[in-house]
Amino acid sequence: MNIILASNSPRRRELLGQMGIERFHIISPDVDETVAAGLSPAQIVEELSLRKAGAAAKGAGPKDLIIAADTVVALDGAVLGKPRSGDEAFAMLSALSGREHHVYTGVTVLLEGRAVTEHEQTAVTFRALEPGEIRGYIATGEPMDKAGAYGIQGLGALLVSGIRGDYCNVVGLPVFRLGRILARCGVDLLQGKEQTKA
Repeated sequence: MNIILASNSPRRRELLGQMGIERFHIISPDVDETVAAGLSPAQIVEELSLRKAGAAAKGAGPKDLIIAADTVVALDGAVLGKPRSGDEAFAMLSALSGREHHVYTGVTVLLEGRAVTEHEQTAVTFRALEPGEIRGYIATGEPMDKAGAYGIQGLGALLVSGIRGDYCNVVGLPVFRLGRILARCGVDLLQGKEQTKA
């Protein structure tokens, strides 16, 4: 089977490689990310990952296996998206300073019309940040395309004092959970049963 990653994220590509999936295709679906009011962060990421997988399936073959994911940062249950300005990034990072927040990633595996959708949650704690540190971090440009205005795989790691759960989930792909889903779909990476072709 062909494996398709429904994402343009270089971080998700790297994590698939880390899992031993070296041959896969990329389809970057353009989906409406508007969701109904009142959904929890977990429900949001599950719905959006399923939506992305379904959109990618339109450009895939009937036997292709599709992996899609969506990640959000939530503070006190409120979702923090990607900042639209430096001021918005400053407000997000100030709110996260010295506090614990949660990162949710929904992941969908779609194979032969059957979708399995789950989510992972990881708790992340920021140390107390000085305003000058926040401005300096924003000046690097790293926060501007990241949910919650930081990237733990980059300079954002300097902001994090603790983590409980799957680190890879915070990067953008819950490797442990995805591996278990793939095994149930017949792709057991630890047994060398990945049957893909370029």
